[in-house]
Amino acid sequence: MELNTRNKQSSNINSKGKAIAMAKIVEEEEEEEAEYFSSSCCGCFLCAMKQPDSRLRRASLAAFFRELPYCEEDDGGGSNGQSCAMAVGAVWRAAMAAPDDPELPSLGAIRCMSLLLARAVADAPWCRRGDNVYVPYYAAHVIGTYTIRSPAHAELAVAAGAVRPLLALLGGAMTWVEQRAAARALGHLASYDATFPAVARHAAEAVPLAVRAASTCIGDVYTSFVALAPSRRPKYQRDLMARGLGGGGADADAEDRKAEEWASQLQCWSLYFLSCLASRDLSSHAMICQDAEFLGELSRMWGGLANGDSPAGVGLLRLLCRSAVGRGAVAACRDALSGLCNLARSSDDWQYMAIDCFLLLLDDRDTWHAVADATATCLVDLAELRQLGPRRRLGDAIASALLRDVDHVHGDELGVEAKEAIASLRELKVERKEREEAMARDELLKREILAKEKKRQGNNMFLHGDVDKAIALYTEALELCPLGRRRERLVLHSNRAQCGLARGDADAAVSDATRALALARPANAHARSLWRRAQAYDMKGMARESLLDCLAFAGAWLGSRKNPRRAARGGGGGGPKLPYCVARMISKQMSVTGLFAGMAMNGNKVDHDDCMPRRSEDDDGDDEDDEDDRDGDEQSEQEEFAYSAGSKLCTSDGFADRHQRCLEEVGPDCMKSKPLVIS
Repeated sequence: MELNTRNKQSSNINSKGKAIAMAKIVEEEEEEEAEYFSSSCCGCFLCAMKQPDSRLRRASLAAFFRELPYCEEDDGGGSNGQSCAMAVGAVWRAAMAAPDDPELPSLGAIRCMSLLLARAVADAPWCRRGDNVYVPYYAAHVIGTYTIRSPAHAELAVAAGAVRPLLALLGGAMTWVEQRAAARALGHLASYDATFPAVARHAAEAVPLAVRAASTCIGDVYTSFVALAPSRRPKYQRDLMARGLGGGGADADAEDRKAEEWASQLQCWSLYFLSCLASRDLSSHAMICQDAEFLGELSRMWGGLANGDSPAGVGLLRLLCRSAVGRGAVAACRDALSGLCNLARSSDDWQYMAIDCFLLLLDDRDTWHAVADATATCLVDLAELRQLGPRRRLGDAIASALLRDVDHVHGDELGVEAKEAIASLRELKVERKEREEAMARDELLKREILAKEKKRQGNNMFLHGDVDKAIALYTEALELCPLGRRRERLVLHSNRAQCGLARGDADAAVSDATRALALARPANAHARSLWRRAQAYDMKGMARESLLDCLAFAGAWLGSRKNPRRAARGGGGGGPKLPYCVARMISKQMSVTGLFAGMAMNGNKVDHDDCMPRRSEDDDGDDEDDEDDRDGDEQSEQEEFAYSAGSKLCTSDGFADRHQRCLEEVGPDCMKSKPLVIS
């Protein structure tokens, strides 16, 4: 007992001694900290960041973030004269350099930025004072940068009340520059499960604001910046763009290109914000679908070349098609269906998303009739599509959706064209397939030989100028050629597309070229069909779709250096050459599909084709080596017939290089009248 009592007393004495020692240490540290702040530091952000002692640095930064939102002057409260804008800009640079670093957010950086945003929105005179006009842009970007990958940082932003001032900026409380930064930050906050409810509480306000931003941002940027003379443009906006271009002194053309990039990002980020709301809250679909004009433009909206990884408008459309309300609204909007048809029959990277939308719409009995009536003539061109990316048997899925039991589908009788398209699809995918499965092997071989003979005759007719007879012979060959001979049927459709071009029938040429590309392996990898469809789209005035096919053709053609046979045909001279006519077409279409290309002529309303196209790099060239092509050499030679009739692709020593370089060089030169030189 005595021993235990002694031990307890000794323990108590030791504990008291330790407590006294710790108190002295804390007191000494506080004295050192006070001495540091009073003598060796000015209290600004940069000085705090340079402090080698981590404890003192953290204390200094925490004090800085606490005081900055309440400074009355534009000097940021620092004795060294550092302005509030400079301080917030420095925080933005730190965030951009290390967006996942938790130190600054944990010390109050996000709360500080949220308070500065709220002050800028509420106190216009303060925002106009000195350089404070820069503060909202940088503050919103700090929040957007720290929340790009961190749900914990997003929770800090929500707790600090960032949602409300960000919504005010998205609604146009300031200018499109701040609107862009706000759209980015709101999209990140809405993308996490933990913070989505805080954003969704404002959905009734947020959805119309985001819809308006996505719809009008291109026109707003053009009228408030691009259309103005450089001397009349807001100085702080020019300064922000110049910093993004590597410093001051940017010329007007560089500013215009930067403005185009930022406008495309504003549209993309607004659509991403809407997509986050639509993916988690089906009740938002009704609000998004209220604007039929917005729905009609969605499939033609995207974020530009700077946001090539974003599905943008078509991604939102696909989300809307997952709800009954959304499907009903999309099915009732003819412009939306037309835009999806154009996307589904293009070389766009997001082609499969348009097809997904149609499959969702056709799977709904309430929307089947309206969608089938409006789109069957286009969708049948994709009925033999095997695979797009990870999606397999897409053609079979389209055929099944169109051939469903129409007796149980709501709606009136289909139109004549839709009926004929579905009847031809049934003949191809059901009746003819059953007949050929019942045929003997010898019979199939006989039909294949006859089809080749018909094709040969069609080639001769075309070369002699009898285009109508050539079309008839190619059609007979297609009826004879077994369905399993995909390569042979690809060539027939492609040749018939050339006949359509010769007759000036652009719709027929697009249809046949699309069928040829659906038969290709991989899909959209038959170079000549891409070029023929590009020409057909050009005839129809569809510049974006034409440009997409031209770029895909360039990739296939320039990639032919891997094909020894074509390399031998092309001769020497440093590798494959991009045909002059293709480069000229790319230059032409780029000049009319720029983001601002049609603004002046269309009363500041974006035309259907005034969206920069997305490039596709997945096509690896002509599929001349398809596994079911036993007569590739003969077919390739026969397919050359069109070029002997005046449409041969010429070569020039000035057009050699990779597809990637082609795409990089097209952009800045898109307004030049001379042919584009790829170097």
